[in-house]
Amino acid sequence: MVFFLLSFLAGVLSVLAACVLPLLPVIIGGSLTAGGSRRRMYVIIGSLAASIVVFTLLLKASTALITIPEATWRYISGGIILVLGILLLFPKLWVLIPGINALNRSSNKLLASGYQRGGLWGDATMGVALGPVFASCSPTYFIILATVLPAQPLLGLVYLIAYAAGLSLALLAIAIAGEKLVQKLGVALDPNGWLYRGIGVVLIVVGILIFTGTMKKIETWLVERGYDTTFIELKFLGSEKKEPASSGTSFVSPEMKTSIYQKSPELVSPDGYINTPSTSSGRALPITIGEFKGKKVVLIDIWTYSCINCQRTLPYLNAWYEKYRDQGLEIIGVHTPEFAFEQVYANVEKAAKGFGLKYPIVLDNEYRTWNAFGNQFWPRKYLIDIDGYIVYDHAGEGNYEETEAAIRRALAERAERLHLDSDMDKTTSEPKDVVTVDGRVGSPEIYFGAERNEYLGNGTQHKTGRQTFTIPEKTYKNALYLGGTWDIAAENAKTVSNAKIQFTYDAKNVYFVAAADSSVRIRVLRDNKPLSNERGEDVDASGYATIKADRLYHLIKGAEYGVHTIEVEIEGAGLEAYTFTFG
Repeated sequence: MVFFLLSFLAGVLSVLAACVLPLLPVIIGGSLTAGGSRRRMYVIIGSLAASIVVFTLLLKASTALITIPEATWRYISGGIILVLGILLLFPKLWVLIPGINALNRSSNKLLASGYQRGGLWGDATMGVALGPVFASCSPTYFIILATVLPAQPLLGLVYLIAYAAGLSLALLAIAIAGEKLVQKLGVALDPNGWLYRGIGVVLIVVGILIFTGTMKKIETWLVERGYDTTFIELKFLGSEKKEPASSGTSFVSPEMKTSIYQKSPELVSPDGYINTPSTSSGRALPITIGEFKGKKVVLIDIWTYSCINCQRTLPYLNAWYEKYRDQGLEIIGVHTPEFAFEQVYANVEKAAKGFGLKYPIVLDNEYRTWNAFGNQFWPRKYLIDIDGYIVYDHAGEGNYEETEAAIRRALAERAERLHLDSDMDKTTSEPKDVVTVDGRVGSPEIYFGAERNEYLGNGTQHKTGRQTFTIPEKTYKNALYLGGTWDIAAENAKTVSNAKIQFTYDAKNVYFVAAADSSVRIRVLRDNKPLSNERGEDVDASGYATIKADRLYHLIKGAEYGVHTIEVEIEGAGLEAYTFTFG
């Protein structure tokens, strides 16, 4: 019951948070444009509350949102608010512009006309667009997301609803207060009047700030200059009533952590160690999470070296390790293989060296540590504080700024507890040569092995053994077509002689996880043409790549997203194809 009340109170307090405060004009302005009717404000705020609950459940309970980059939500929310602001500034826009129906989908036209009339569709869309923005502004919300929901889903749902209800009631009170102020001033809300259009300008400005990421920088600026209301929640959650000299922030007490955080499990029977101290004879010494309790903050990164999603996070891990290891951060890479060749110590060691990884890595070939953490995804990061509690976790790519902020907070707590000076660099790390995905990839990961080859388009799926394939004249997007004779195993498909692969994808980059008995040359074409500027890092100037080591090969590097067909002509036997992945 106590945490239920805390969740409700946290929702109320969230309206004062740095990440919500700049958005209050959107709520107030959107509600005022109802022209005297409160129905609009009820719909906007109600749909916002519902979207917070649904968004959070999808984020935690399914893989639906794992691969969607963080920036996508920014584009969606900012774009919708921007469009609605334009409609308020120019009420007759959709009538005056010739050919607007041809330029816009019917759904956009419905959104526009619905919002101008105060329709349910436009109001609800505005609230839904704001949901993900409002959902992560509270430490109590984070506790619900990271701790309660995984362990007790029904209880977590109750707390989540209480949080959304508190936030909604606070926003409703603010919106009603704004309405009364306008009425008291006697200002008419004429759709063609200055106040109505002024609200449109506010929405346009806020939409641009969200869309460009400037809003996030404003929030950071406010927090760095002392505007941070989360300490109120932390005091209710059990933090000590004092202002630490080292960080200027209050923290949850160790006693209270027991009831709100999950204790970190230990590394379970690792199959090998990389980058750990060694004996005089060169044997790598073991490492544990427990040895750092009371001493350091530990970031666990569950990854595997041929996973492109994992590879794209490594520059950030390297940057964080370099930046914070002297402040008390230890990173432990838990290498849990997807394929058999990733169990080989030498392969992992070579990959770690190639990626420039200097932090300790343990091999988890039997998934023992993976299972101990209850993990389901590559990559996955767990942040363990000085008391041994998991205080943050994130699956997939993205959320780098939030992850780094969580690291800094855990290190600040460590500095306070150990009575150390903490003078950390608070700038966000921006590693070089980072490849990001903006959500426009329209092709899934494609497996060649019988266990998961459900996208095979011209053969019997999930069937092992030798098969001869013929590529048909008519092919379809996101269907895998093989040519020639192949030995199909559980994890891969292996060429018996010259062979061919054809696949129509929707992306910029194409990656190929493959291996070979000795060395096999392949020729790569895109849209039946030799590669030029589209050559990936592993393709030479003549359009050929040599497959030898067990790893991920970058075949195509497109300039922009689009639908294309890759053809791979394989010269000889012995090539083992595992997956196509895209970016």
